[in-house]
Amino acid sequence: MLLMCVALSSLLLSQEPVLPAVKHNFTTVTSYDEMWSFLQSLDNRSDLLTVNIIGQSVNGKNLYGLMFSSSRFGNDKSKIRVLIFAQQHGNEQSGKEGALLLASELIKPENRYLFDKIDLALVPQVNPDGSTFNQRRNAHTMDLNRNHLILTEPETRALHALFDEYLFEVTMDVHEYSPYSDSWETYGYRKDFDVTIGSTTNPIVSGKIRELSDNQYLPYIFSYLMERGFSSFVYCPGGPPGVSYIRHSTFDINDGRQSLGIQNTFSFIQEGMNGTDSFLENLQHRAEGQMTGMQGLLEYVYLNGDRIKTMVASERKELISAAAGQKVSIQSEHMPNGQKLSLPLVNYRTGKDTMVIVEDYRPVVRSTHDVTRPVGYLIPRESAELIGWVQRQSLITHPFKAKKNQKIEQYGITSIDSIDFEGDIIVNPEVEVKEMKEGISSSDYLFIPVSQLKCNLIILALEPKSMLGLVTYPQYARLLMKGENYPVLRIVPK
Repeated sequence: MLLMCVALSSLLLSQEPVLPAVKHNFTTVTSYDEMWSFLQSLDNRSDLLTVNIIGQSVNGKNLYGLMFSSSRFGNDKSKIRVLIFAQQHGNEQSGKEGALLLASELIKPENRYLFDKIDLALVPQVNPDGSTFNQRRNAHTMDLNRNHLILTEPETRALHALFDEYLFEVTMDVHEYSPYSDSWETYGYRKDFDVTIGSTTNPIVSGKIRELSDNQYLPYIFSYLMERGFSSFVYCPGGPPGVSYIRHSTFDINDGRQSLGIQNTFSFIQEGMNGTDSFLENLQHRAEGQMTGMQGLLEYVYLNGDRIKTMVASERKELISAAAGQKVSIQSEHMPNGQKLSLPLVNYRTGKDTMVIVEDYRPVVRSTHDVTRPVGYLIPRESAELIGWVQRQSLITHPFKAKKNQKIEQYGITSIDSIDFEGDIIVNPEVEVKEMKEGISSSDYLFIPVSQLKCNLIILALEPKSMLGLVTYPQYARLLMKGENYPVLRIVPK
């Protein structure tokens, strides 16, 4: 009987785990329970993989982090750390399926070499509650990819806790895009790329990292995908041409790419094309395209890991140690640079490919309003909203001690106007800066120094004129009151 059990166990281990969606010929997606069983089978089969629970969803479903390493994860400082996460939007199924396909590929002996240089954390499903009902938002009806600044949701908090623990040098956020809309149908053409990829676009991200991303990685991954039978293009929402301009995505920091990118991370968004009227339409090709894009990232990092790791370390060190007084952009706009975009499209009626020249193409993000970098900010302890945000972001804080070579500034809100941000109208206050001559009670404030990795996030979040700031969210709207003082104070050199 013992021999029979050993033989049965050996047989089960020898059988390659098969993704449930594959078993069903992609006529259905992998359910949450099926995913867990599949992940267990992968974990049991490979010494490279450890499946961890990194958090829970609103409805208590586990969020799984697949930790791939040839040693103890995160211990070998010579390795570059990579984080890939998918399905923040529950109705974008191909990212999850692609991530699970990738996991089954990575445990194969021929791919083991990757982990000589890489420690990979793969989160195949950030939004299991949304996935269950094939809906974009989580169980709190929150769009998780608009929650990375305020971090009110357990799913985004779990993801950022994972990032903060290992400080990954490379990240990728995997989504789907829809090329179908009434405006594009009226135009007569639409996008038809299997995979689109975007780099960081916020101007305060290291220029060196953005240059490497745009001039080296993007050409590499487009070629990689094409050689494997998948069409690709830079992620460029907007349009149709002649109706609206086309840009390189958003520069907001409330999404998975930019919120990690502004910490000088080599960070990307990958968007596979979804189906027309069914999330199952052409699911196999879509999932395989997503997997190939993720695999291409790992191949590139394997080949260029030392360069990326060195650059990220250097740019992060410079970010943390930057002197007070340097300019930081808090308002920007998408701008043309004289370049026209050759945009491959497909004809709605004939299905034939064509090339459209986009005249109103705005690939550059230019700063329109800067502030000087302060020493730090003072948060009133009585503000539960602000203190809660500081805690959710795991920011470094200290008790406040006044110094003779520093002064305290306060903004007065003289009026509240509005500004257009990528089609949304948000608040744009007029402010006056005044020095506080009278001392304040240190016990009433919490000091947030900006000499930390999240310094850019801190400045963008807390400046009242920031178009990406907390004041643009309903929960923090009362921080701006015409004729009153802004409650967050700035510490600057005298």
